[in-house]
Amino acid sequence: MHLIWENLIKNLILLWTGEFKGLDEGEGEYELAKGIWEAIASRTSAAADTIPSAYGSRVPNIAKDRPNVSAEMWSFWTLYLGPVLLRRRFRSAKYYHHFIQLVRLLNICLQFEITDQEIETVRAGFIAWVKRYEELYFQYDVERLSVCPLTIHALLHIAPGIEFSGPVWCYWAFPMERYCGSIQPGIRSRRFPWASMDRHVLETAQLTQIKTVYNVSEELSLTEPRGPIRGSFADPMYPSCILLPPKSPIQPNAAQIKTIAAALSTRTEASMQAVNNALRTAHIEEWGKVHRIDTDEGDTMRSCSLGTTAEDSRDATYVRYEMLVDKQARFKRRAPELELQTFYGQLTHIYRVHFPTACKPLELDEPTTYILAAVRACVLDPEDAQLQGLDIHFYSRHGHLDVVDITSLQALVGRVQIRETTQDWAVIDRSGVLARAEWLGEDEV
Repeated sequence: MHLIWENLIKNLILLWTGEFKGLDEGEGEYELAKGIWEAIASRTSAAADTIPSAYGSRVPNIAKDRPNVSAEMWSFWTLYLGPVLLRRRFRSAKYYHHFIQLVRLLNICLQFEITDQEIETVRAGFIAWVKRYEELYFQYDVERLSVCPLTIHALLHIAPGIEFSGPVWCYWAFPMERYCGSIQPGIRSRRFPWASMDRHVLETAQLTQIKTVYNVSEELSLTEPRGPIRGSFADPMYPSCILLPPKSPIQPNAAQIKTIAAALSTRTEASMQAVNNALRTAHIEEWGKVHRIDTDEGDTMRSCSLGTTAEDSRDATYVRYEMLVDKQARFKRRAPELELQTFYGQLTHIYRVHFPTACKPLELDEPTTYILAAVRACVLDPEDAQLQGLDIHFYSRHGHLDVVDITSLQALVGRVQIRETTQDWAVIDRSGVLARAEWLGEDEV
């Protein structure tokens, strides 16, 4: 943790801002103009409003408030904000390419699982990165030797460390910072802080042993248990999600019902007329939030059209979702060829459609509930080859409205406005390959 976030990244930024140990850029062109760096720092702090709180703490202005930027914040900035905000900012693109190479290596290091081949990629990658670092910043000038601290050499030991100790998430987890944070509430006496802290550590250890020996962890837990949220709704047909308030007191309008009908027609293969007739007897509700419960800490996604938001709230309305797309849609005479594709967009509506009785036109043999999500898709720009594989995408406008099953929503995503004066945005997705669905085809399901 200290090797990367508290040393390497900070030193790179000192180099880019011309503040590294009084050195100039020598024969290089890596220093950023003061105005450019201030703009990057400003966009960094502004991005907190459009990145969900599930992604981590707000990153402050890294030019004006650098002492208060924690290692966790530097980690998030390096992996997600830096690749966006440094893009096309250097006078020479080679410095950006070098930084992105580092980001790629760090992403591999932080994977939940890592193969022998990937370890070898990390080993060779850091060797190449260090050599390139020496070319760009050290420039083989003995007067610039201070740009090669021990932490640069230590990068060459990351791959052997993974081979010996396993994936770095096992130990790049800020253990000392977490422990200090856990004992801080135990300081109850300003006059005798050490005695107070010692007692807190001792009693915490005793309580842990009692929980373990007598299997009473839940009974002695000091954490307030989480109960169901008042006004929430869970349906056994959708075990992976819970609908959360607010709930609209009025029925969806005619335009909304039309989009619902089109989605159900596609899903049930019934005609629009049959679906519209069936919807006359259906109970339709609109909800404000949906919480995924496939994990203990699932994402809570919010509709942008229902409910109020606080002034300091963080945007949790943009999502990644997946749909089956017919590759042969342009050719009406060809058989459908379905392909699972990933999309990004803003969640605009959440609907619960309940048919209280069987409905033969829709081939429903019993009371049935559908939970649908309306998402306004982002029209993505062509993928930037430099950022391929980093789950960073760019868009400047929204496109069509997709009404999909709620289970198609995969994860919350964040957004970064690239320039304050434009509507060019970057979408950042932290979910990774473990959150990707895999379409096996109808014959293999």
